[in-house]
Amino acid sequence: MKYQFCLLVFFVILSIIGFGGVDGAGECGNSSPDREAFKLIPCASAAKDVKVPVSSQCCIQVKKLGQNPSCLCAVMLSNTAKSSGVKAEIAITIPQRCNIADRPVGYKCGAYILP
Repeated sequence: MKYQFCLLVFFVILSIIGFGGVDGAGECGNSSPDREAFKLIPCASAAKDVKVPVSSQCCIQVKKLGQNPSCLCAVMLSNTAKSSGVKAEIAITIPQRCNIADRPVGYKCGAYILP
């Protein structure tokens, strides 16, 4: 719990400092993948270790972001995710671990393919 609080404080500080503006619509519309990554804070532990159970809150957020596979992919590969210790090869397994039926199976996400 203490770790998640520290992670939350880290993200808040990053949001105050800013990530550099986004002038146009990108993978996540008018929001940057780094800002969208905040929504996946409940997934932090599960995105680092495949043996950690995925929380229901994480699954809810992944399902929402997964409606736009390019945004979900960009979030998983974002600087925010990397700096918080997320392992992309584990993060891409979360939609499957959440049993999301309409997940983007086979979607190419950087060097990874969503299972």
